[in-house]
Parts: sequence; structure tokens; C-alpha cells
Amino acid sequence: MPRVSFPSSFQRHVPCPPESVGGATVREALEQYFARHPPVRSYVLDEQGALRQHVVIFVNGSQLRDRAGQQEPIREDAELYVMQALSGG
Repeated sequence: MPRVSFPSSFQRHVPCPPESVGGATVREALEQYFARHPPVRSYVLDEQGALRQHVVIFVNGSQLRDRAGQQEPIREDAELYVMQALSGG
């Protein structure tokens, strides 16, 4: 089963334990995670369902490209790591 994890910086704002979920795409895996942990959704997605500007997801170490729909297919053993991007100068 795909596994979704968050860094401690996310967990300071909302409980988001690492968890194995189902799903054949990143979006399906996220939806299953959000069904178990509803408060996490608003920290990851905007009102249109796209990734928030300063959120990135890595799938097996590669950055997710489809930020709007998260329709990238994933394998059964995928590792999804959701983190906040840093910006500034």
C-alpha cells in the first residue's frame, strides 16, 4: 500500500501521522489519507483541490509535477512525502 508521510514542521500545525493508504494515483492516496485525517486537507490543498503554493509532494524521491490534479499514477509500494517548500531570500 502507498505510504503518506509528513515532516515534523507539518505536525506542529495539525496531527498527520505517517500512514499506509490505498489508491492508484497520488490524488486517490491523498483522498484516502484526508478521509482519515480531515484537518490535514486544508494544509495541503487549496479550495480548487490543487496543491497549495508552498506545498510539494515527493513520490519515491521525485517531485510531483501535476500540482493541480495530482493524477500521477503510483505503485503499490509508493512513498509519498508531503512537505512545505521554503521560499525567500
